[in-house]
Amino acid sequence: MAQEKHYRIDYLLRGAYKSFYIRSSSMDDPEAWHWATVDAGLGQLPKYRHDPVTKLSKPQAERLGVTDVEWSIA
Repeated sequence: MAQEKHYRIDYLLRGAYKSFYIRSSSMDDPEAWHWATVDAGLGQLPKYRHDPVTKLSKPQAERLGVTDVEWSIA
């Protein structure tokens, strides 16, 4: 099992600054956009850990008001 790290994700939701921390084994831009939409209440979480989930893309997230997603190791 890969070592998990803590990440900080910052984003704007309809112009309001939001920030949160998440623990994950890896992070990249598409994954950060997905977690930002989940934190904003727009994206889905799986009911069970291994269930497939539809992730929103950057253009979809931007249409819903999530912009300027940035992430870094916490």
